[in-house]
Amino acid sequence: MGMEITESLLLDSRNVSGGSAGEEAIPPWKDQITVRGLVVSSMLGALFCIITHKLNLTVGIIPSLNVAAGLLGFFFVKSWTGFVSKLGFSIKPFTRQENTVIQTCVVACYGLAFSGGFGSYLISMDERTYQLIGDDYPGNRSQDVKNPGLGWMIGFMFVVSFLGLFSLVPLRKVMILDYKLTYPSGTATAMLINSFHTNSGAELATKQVNCLGKYLSISLFWSCFKWFFSGIGDACGFDNFPSLGLTLYKNTFYFDFSPTYVGCGLICPHIVNCSALLGAIISWGFLWPFISKHAGDWYPADLGSNDFKGLYGYKVFIAISLILGDGLYNLIKIVAITIREMINKGSRRSIIMESMDSETSSVILEQRKRDQIFLKDRIPLWVAASGYVGLASISTVAIPAIFPPLRWYLVLSSYIIAPALAFCNSYGTGLTDWSLASTYGKIGLFIVASLVGRNGGVVAGLAASGVMMSIVSTAADLMQDFRTGYLTLSSAKSMFVSQLIGTAMGCVVAPLTFWLFWTAFNIGDPDGPYKAPYAVIFREMAILGTEGFSELPKHCLVICNGFFISALLINLLRDLTPKRVSQFIPIPMAMAVPFYIGAYFAIDMFVGTMVLFAWESVNRKNAEDYAGAVASGLICGDGIWTIPSALLSIFRINPPICMYFGPTGK
Repeated sequence: MGMEITESLLLDSRNVSGGSAGEEAIPPWKDQITVRGLVVSSMLGALFCIITHKLNLTVGIIPSLNVAAGLLGFFFVKSWTGFVSKLGFSIKPFTRQENTVIQTCVVACYGLAFSGGFGSYLISMDERTYQLIGDDYPGNRSQDVKNPGLGWMIGFMFVVSFLGLFSLVPLRKVMILDYKLTYPSGTATAMLINSFHTNSGAELATKQVNCLGKYLSISLFWSCFKWFFSGIGDACGFDNFPSLGLTLYKNTFYFDFSPTYVGCGLICPHIVNCSALLGAIISWGFLWPFISKHAGDWYPADLGSNDFKGLYGYKVFIAISLILGDGLYNLIKIVAITIREMINKGSRRSIIMESMDSETSSVILEQRKRDQIFLKDRIPLWVAASGYVGLASISTVAIPAIFPPLRWYLVLSSYIIAPALAFCNSYGTGLTDWSLASTYGKIGLFIVASLVGRNGGVVAGLAASGVMMSIVSTAADLMQDFRTGYLTLSSAKSMFVSQLIGTAMGCVVAPLTFWLFWTAFNIGDPDGPYKAPYAVIFREMAILGTEGFSELPKHCLVICNGFFISALLINLLRDLTPKRVSQFIPIPMAMAVPFYIGAYFAIDMFVGTMVLFAWESVNRKNAEDYAGAVASGLICGDGIWTIPSALLSIFRINPPICMYFGPTGK
């Protein structure tokens, strides 16, 4: 499924546990979590929560800040240790494992600023959004209002935010070692952290560090350069460059010069990138234009771009159908393989050894060391199972107390199906680096709102959206960080514990930082700086949901069923055909992402895969050694730029130029 990156930057052959001369001793998992690391994590977590709230309440789009968390974590701790050392105090060495734990803790903390719904489902319940839609809007009732309150928000965060962490812990080996999912942002973060801590003696690693730094600088400069032309709003700049012409641009077919997704294309396998492009062609090239021609017949022609009764409904539900078909097939496949292995314990060992014999000895040694460290500190299955069941039991009682329309049996039902959806989202994130947590949240919203009906369905649906988003989002973040920990030789147990600590921080810090915005600004004002664009969308979505699936546009469910079955058949075909054939069969999960996001995302990744293909054709060894470093540099540079760009936005410093393209003569 994935491409195993074997660069020595990811694992210097000397940097393994043992502590003999010339080796870097890997600290026990408890020593990887330090007091100074937790202090830095809390500071950065608060900073990133503020940045996330700012972006959430203005544009509604949150970039990945994993790379920035790793970079700033290194900078703060290294500055502190350097300062204290100059005072003559003995300081514990700062290791890559501690750096990774800090990054994990920060990501877990600020992740709740997004999955907590402070810019979407949570403030969709408030009175301001109700008034903005208007009491004359059909289904918009004054009874379906719950204004933000610091106490209940913190309580809600605590009862829903930890379940995602326990839901997929048993599958970490499957996702990281067996499926070898790349998790591009996690891989890039690992390479950046390793570059900070790699000994200079390894010649290849040194060259890779230099390569990473070079392309990081190029990407950072390019992102900064693009900002000057991006103007105000979302229609300006290189991100909207009609590189394939204005006609194709209208259907999102354009290259938007994103270093992040070109880098993802370099890391992800060719079949993933080609599958994404195929999905873009099917959806934006044929399906959406075909459905658009039936506007006025299949759905009303005068609807907004985010109305579920129109084209937007097709986009969301068809994408979800493909994702669920692929994810559920692979989940059932994993369960079947696990049962087979339990019956015949010796079969897997022989398969692994047979595949390893065909590898070079150095690659085998490096991979075995990573695998050994990753699997050394096991998280018992009973811990994950009892944690999930215990938290689900508490939530089943607590959530109806916070949101009375959301009955206990609906909460319980959500927790029964949530692990399967969490797997689907984590699997898709590992392939494409896109987490579709908000999409799963919308499905939960729609289903629960339709079950409850007009009497309380709006609040129940929005609350259910929060439950689902929290679980699938934190599960994907955990697997992303497990990938980072795997490549930095960090203990899986320290990663899991740091996720728990960071989540606990986020349950307090995210509501507190949101409360600063809520009390200081008029959140939701369409003429103000904090418009909260998704608040109205989510509330209207919930109102539509109370009317049931019958309100979806014509033929939507039939088309969804077709794509769901197609995903199952494509996966079955991939498993039944020989490898020489199956390697060219597309992956439905990767195909589904452009259905919802847009074709530009797939074009960026396809450019990356074409660059890698040409590079491998000219010099395969050079491509194997440096492609990961180049990709990580591109992702890291763009990721680092999010911090200054967010700060510029917070201080209301706008880009000076709006570069816009239109038809000739207009």
